[in-house]
Amino acid sequence: MCFSVDESVFCACWDYNRHIPNRLILSSQTLPIVGIMRAVTAATCLLAAGLSCFFYGSDVLPLLGGLSLSDPASMPERRSPQGVLYTDLQHIVNADGLHLFCRYWEPVEPPRALVFIVHGTGEHSGPYDEIAQKLRDQSLLVFAHDHVGHGQSEGERMNVKDFQVYIRDSLQHIDLMKSRHPDLPVFILGHSMGGAVAILTACERPSDFAGVVLIAPMIKMNPESATPFKVFLAKVLNHVLPRLPLGSINSKWVSRDKSKVEAYDADDLNHHGGVRVSFGWQLMGAAARIEKEIPTISWPFFLLHGDADKLCDIRGSKIMFDKAPSPDKKIKIYEGGYHALHLDLPDVAQSVLKEVSAWITEHLPLN
Repeated sequence: MCFSVDESVFCACWDYNRHIPNRLILSSQTLPIVGIMRAVTAATCLLAAGLSCFFYGSDVLPLLGGLSLSDPASMPERRSPQGVLYTDLQHIVNADGLHLFCRYWEPVEPPRALVFIVHGTGEHSGPYDEIAQKLRDQSLLVFAHDHVGHGQSEGERMNVKDFQVYIRDSLQHIDLMKSRHPDLPVFILGHSMGGAVAILTACERPSDFAGVVLIAPMIKMNPESATPFKVFLAKVLNHVLPRLPLGSINSKWVSRDKSKVEAYDADDLNHHGGVRVSFGWQLMGAAARIEKEIPTISWPFFLLHGDADKLCDIRGSKIMFDKAPSPDKKIKIYEGGYHALHLDLPDVAQSVLKEVSAWITEHLPLN
């Protein structure tokens, strides 16, 4: 683990190049901060101990005796939801102290650009291996992470306190890679909810990105599933029963390729339960934000959407293409295409790989 500490930012990252664990970087300016952190940690633990005694009695104290604040070796080791030590996994640690599992596809040749892949709701970064390899073969350095509460990352499953967390974490990971490759242009590729994250991430720093690729992005809520009554009901339930599970994602609409649907259903890293009210409310809020941002979008983008998509309304992509003032924009609609075009029927999936690779290559700066 490599910690970098300054007066305003605490950031932690796993060094995927050197694999150096437990390397602490401190300076004379950071030592007072570390002291404050230790004091806050000690106070928090004492408060927890006091509350434990209040609720459970003094019998709980022997259980706390084995934990030493001064001995890091006595602290529990962090593991992924699947039980794997994070010291054995590529990861970053976000601003909330949660470990996010990461993937990197590095080309043999010096990279020509960075491409950050953003996955969708309830899935993880693994299913993007084929498209990532295709881009890597074009001498592009591709990277991704599992969102909080998804895949091999920490966090309550399919729950986030604010959609902005996904954007903040994306910018943290992008900044980390930019610090290692400061002269390379950066692209974002987002699918489904990941498309919404990609759009809002690019809107926060429009001059930082050479282009954005959006595969069936979540831009507009489906009016059939987000009727005025359902929106009102979700708003009320978000205050009283935020954890109430609603309908789950119907995997049959992911792809027309039955083998891909079967793989989706068999993947334990995917979330197969219901979508909570609080999570649905965050998605609605993200769609509302995007609607306001569209008239300001000036960065290059490429939209790909299937006209038979039942999970993310294609009308959102059409609205973005029509109303965004960007002078460099493209849309490709796949007749009969389902939601995950990169996992759809072989001819469609191969077309998506080819189109995305060509578009990014066309937008690379000339040497």
